[in-house]
Amino acid sequence: MALVGNALLILLIHSEPHLWTPMYSFISQLSLMDLMYISVTVPKMLVGQVTGDHIISSTGCGIQMFFYLTLAGAECFLLSAMANDRYAAICRPLHYPLLMNHKVCRLMVSGCWFLGTLDGFLLTPITMSFPFCKSRKILSFFCETPALLRLSCSDVSLYKMLLYLCCILMLLVPTLVISNSYTLILLLIRRTSSAKGCR
Repeated sequence: MALVGNALLILLIHSEPHLWTPMYSFISQLSLMDLMYISVTVPKMLVGQVTGDHIISSTGCGIQMFFYLTLAGAECFLLSAMANDRYAAICRPLHYPLLMNHKVCRLMVSGCWFLGTLDGFLLTPITMSFPFCKSRKILSFFCETPALLRLSCSDVSLYKMLLYLCCILMLLVPTLVISNSYTLILLLIRRTSSAKGCR
């Protein structure tokens, strides 16, 4: 259902010229990310359920981790870009066509994908470079960094601290942008005197 729903949403947005606006471009990118999330984790899970083989190879784990980290980072930044778009549309309606034209929208989407990919390229090779104890196998369809670090035979305490700092920043910056955008929107609505203007 998730695959069909997201695919239909993308097709609808790209086939209907009235929906070729920045807001719907962001929504189609969000749907694409959701489609890719499902494609990264669910196939291995389903194969494991059918065959009973729940072990994932080191290479498969690294590939899955790269795509998952890339998509997670890109989605965080995309949600903040969407909040910025709504702020510009509601709080700066006369300037909106200049602030959020198709070129700016494409640059923002590209920037979100770039930052997400940078996240995947930085964290995946470092995580996969740690030696894992031979007696320990990756018994999961989902490779996540904290679980893999527990399998490592070397001291990963410094990397764990840097990883958590990176994750906090990756979540904190978009959360602050989103909160700020919607706070400014709510303040504008409260200052609007007429009921029609509020609506």
